[in-house]
Amino acid sequence: MIFCSLYSGSSGNSIFVSQDNTNILIDAGLPGKKIDEALKIIGQKGKELDGIFITHEHGDHIKGVGVLSRKYDIPIYANDKTWCAMERSIGNIKESNIKIIDRRSTVEVGGLSVKSFVIPHDAIAPVGYTIASKNKIVSVATDFGIFTEEIYSNIKDSDSILLECNHDISMLKYGPYPYSLKRRILSEVGHLSNDDCGKALVNIAKCGEGKKILLGHLSKTNNHPDLAFQTVLSIMQENGLIQGEDINVLMASRHEPSGYIEL
Repeated sequence: MIFCSLYSGSSGNSIFVSQDNTNILIDAGLPGKKIDEALKIIGQKGKELDGIFITHEHGDHIKGVGVLSRKYDIPIYANDKTWCAMERSIGNIKESNIKIIDRRSTVEVGGLSVKSFVIPHDAIAPVGYTIASKNKIVSVATDFGIFTEEIYSNIKDSDSILLECNHDISMLKYGPYPYSLKRRILSEVGHLSNDDCGKALVNIAKCGEGKKILLGHLSKTNNHPDLAFQTVLSIMQENGLIQGEDINVLMASRHEPSGYIEL
């Protein structure tokens, strides 16, 4: 099983998951050309994708979805409310490639079992995904303001997780964003801070050693990879966790494929 972040951040998001001959994307929030370039870097091809699963309708998660679906005849999986919210933005899609799924559901695509779960975010009906195959599990959990019990219960047994680590609270509070946007990001339906991400990882680490965690969806304005990484590591160390042993924390890059994990 392969799990790789193609791009992750406020500029655009896309995650590649593969098992044997089944290949899917979670989101495609950059131009189709950029997604193709990233897939080529990791030795994959857009024409071999079996589906694109959408977390929510914001542009940094759907920008390239329509182009890729039309170019390679790829099915798009989304819940009904998300589909209605994104339909105009992605252009005409062949009816047979429109796959409406429940917000809490499990879908089988080839050798992958894809389960969706509800996350708190200011989109119409946002979800995260857990993907399982042959006793290996990976999860994508970004774009949420608080780490809920539902998120925890769905991702805690995963071997690898792409987890939100969006902003440094001080950088956000004293940064250039207008007050209304700061309040939105800090709310329960906003984005998870570095500190809250670290606390979430402490809880996740209790469910088994050796998990690989990709810190992702970093804000370009209100965070920095080194700051996010060190903040999370400090919280882990305060709770007696050892990086690389109890849990292995990596960074997901904004600009290129990163955290290529083979399970």
